[in-house]
Amino acid sequence: QGQLVESGGGLVQAGGSLRLSCAASGRWFSAYNMGWYRQAAGKQRVLVASITTRGDTNIADSVKGRFTISRDNANNTLYLHMNSLDPEDTAAYYCNFVPAQRGLWGQGTQVTVSS
Repeated sequence: QGQLVESGGGLVQAGGSLRLSCAASGRWFSAYNMGWYRQAAGKQRVLVASITTRGDTNIADSVKGRFTISRDNANNTLYLHMNSLDPEDTAAYYCNFVPAQRGLWGQGTQVTVSS
């Protein structure tokens, strides 16, 4: 059974930066399109960034120009680089396939942006 473990979240001031990491449990990682999702309190989980197996990326309008996604297939790791953070970015962040696989959700990593 594959597993994804997110890390890198924390408390940051508005305008700050964070880099989230998602470690996959095996080499199967390179064979899948991957994405970062976030879920704010009381809201649905949404996809904010995705990357194909070839490295093509797509960024949600809400974070375009501030967030970038990358992957390191040699180390089975997905990244989310977040700049110019805003309190509206406060959420739990998760990685998963695109489209998401229900059984693959991890614990997520919390990002809290203070104003």
